[in-house]
Amino acid sequence: MAHTILLIQPGSKPETRTFSDYESVNECMEGVCKIYEEHLKRQNPNTPSITYDISQLFDFVDQLADLSCLVYQKSTNSYAPYNKDWIKEKIYVLLRRQAGRSP
Repeated sequence: MAHTILLIQPGSKPETRTFSDYESVNECMEGVCKIYEEHLKRQNPNTPSITYDISQLFDFVDQLADLSCLVYQKSTNSYAPYNKDWIKEKIYVLLRRQAGRSP
Protein backbone atom coordinates (compact mmCIF):
# COMPACT_ATOMS: atom_id res chain seq x y z
CA MET A 1 0.00 0.00 0.00
CA ALA A 2 2.17 2.83 -1.28
CA HIS A 3 0.65 6.30 -1.54
CA THR A 4 0.58 7.20 -5.24
CA ILE A 5 0.12 10.56 -6.96
CA LEU A 6 -1.11 10.53 -10.56
CA LEU A 7 0.05 13.50 -12.65
CA ILE A 8 -1.90 13.98 -15.85
CA GLN A 9 -1.78 16.53 -18.65
CA PRO A 10 -4.35 15.60 -21.28
CA GLY A 11 -3.67 18.48 -23.68
CA SER A 12 -0.64 20.37 -24.93
CA LYS A 13 -1.37 23.42 -22.76
CA PRO A 14 0.15 23.44 -19.25
CA GLU A 15 -3.22 24.65 -17.85
CA THR A 16 -4.66 21.17 -18.53
CA ARG A 17 -2.39 19.65 -15.86
CA THR A 18 -4.00 18.08 -12.85
CA PHE A 19 -3.26 15.45 -10.25
CA SER A 20 -5.02 12.87 -8.10
CA ASP A 21 -3.76 10.89 -5.19
CA TYR A 22 -4.49 7.30 -4.23
CA GLU A 23 -3.77 4.98 -1.33
CA SER A 24 -2.09 2.38 -3.55
CA VAL A 25 -0.65 1.80 -7.02
CA ASN A 26 -3.60 -0.46 -7.90
CA GLU A 27 -6.13 2.22 -6.91
CA CYS A 28 -4.21 4.65 -9.09
CA MET A 29 -4.31 2.27 -12.08
CA GLU A 30 -8.07 1.86 -11.57
CA GLY A 31 -8.23 5.66 -11.56
CA VAL A 32 -6.51 5.80 -14.96
CA CYS A 33 -9.09 3.31 -16.31
CA LYS A 34 -11.91 5.47 -14.89
CA ILE A 35 -10.45 8.58 -16.55
CA TYR A 36 -10.53 6.71 -19.88
CA GLU A 37 -14.09 5.48 -19.24
CA GLU A 38 -15.21 9.06 -18.51
CA HIS A 39 -13.54 10.15 -21.74
CA LEU A 40 -15.48 7.44 -23.65
CA LYS A 41 -18.76 8.51 -22.01
CA ARG A 42 -18.17 12.11 -23.11
CA GLN A 43 -17.39 10.92 -26.67
CA ASN A 44 -20.47 8.64 -26.79
CA PRO A 45 -23.14 10.31 -24.61
CA ASN A 46 -26.03 8.29 -26.07
CA THR A 47 -24.45 4.85 -25.73
CA PRO A 48 -25.87 3.01 -22.69
CA SER A 49 -22.89 0.70 -22.18
CA ILE A 50 -19.38 1.17 -23.44
CA THR A 51 -16.79 -1.55 -23.90
CA TYR A 52 -13.15 -1.23 -24.80
CA ASP A 53 -10.07 -3.38 -25.00
CA ILE A 54 -6.69 -2.79 -23.48
CA SER A 55 -5.12 -1.61 -26.75
CA GLN A 56 -7.67 1.23 -26.94
CA LEU A 57 -6.88 2.19 -23.34
CA PHE A 58 -3.14 2.16 -24.11
CA ASP A 59 -3.69 4.31 -27.22
CA PHE A 60 -5.51 6.82 -24.98
CA VAL A 61 -2.61 6.81 -22.51
CA ASP A 62 -0.13 7.33 -25.36
CA GLN A 63 -2.03 10.31 -26.76
CA LEU A 64 -2.04 12.18 -23.43
CA ALA A 65 0.51 15.00 -23.43
CA ASP A 66 1.88 13.70 -20.13
CA LEU A 67 1.03 11.00 -17.63
CA SER A 68 3.20 9.88 -14.76
CA CYS A 69 3.04 8.55 -11.23
CA LEU A 70 4.89 9.39 -8.07
CA VAL A 71 4.97 6.35 -5.76
CA TYR A 72 5.95 6.71 -2.12
CA GLN A 73 9.06 4.74 -1.17
CA LYS A 74 9.06 4.06 2.56
CA SER A 75 12.74 3.08 2.59
CA THR A 76 13.88 6.50 1.37
CA ASN A 77 10.90 8.53 2.62
CA SER A 78 10.50 10.00 -0.86
CA TYR A 79 8.46 9.62 -4.04
CA ALA A 80 9.83 7.78 -7.08
CA PRO A 81 8.63 8.86 -10.55
CA TYR A 82 7.27 6.38 -13.12
CA ASN A 83 6.42 6.95 -16.79
CA LYS A 84 3.65 5.90 -19.20
CA ASP A 85 5.26 2.54 -20.01
CA TRP A 86 5.37 1.61 -16.32
CA ILE A 87 1.75 2.73 -15.91
CA LYS A 88 0.64 0.61 -18.89
CA GLU A 89 2.48 -2.40 -17.48
CA LYS A 90 0.77 -1.98 -14.09
CA ILE A 91 -2.65 -1.57 -15.74
CA TYR A 92 -2.05 -4.72 -17.77
CA VAL A 93 -1.22 -6.71 -14.62
CA LEU A 94 -4.23 -5.27 -12.78
CA LEU A 95 -6.69 -6.04 -15.58
CA ARG A 96 -5.29 -9.52 -16.11
CA ARG A 97 -5.69 -10.24 -12.41
CA GLN A 98 -9.28 -8.90 -12.48
CA ALA A 99 -10.11 -10.97 -15.58
CA GLY A 100 -8.81 -14.09 -13.83
CA ARG A 101 -11.21 -13.50 -10.94
CA SER A 102 -14.37 -13.04 -12.99
CA PRO A 103 -16.57 -16.14 -13.50
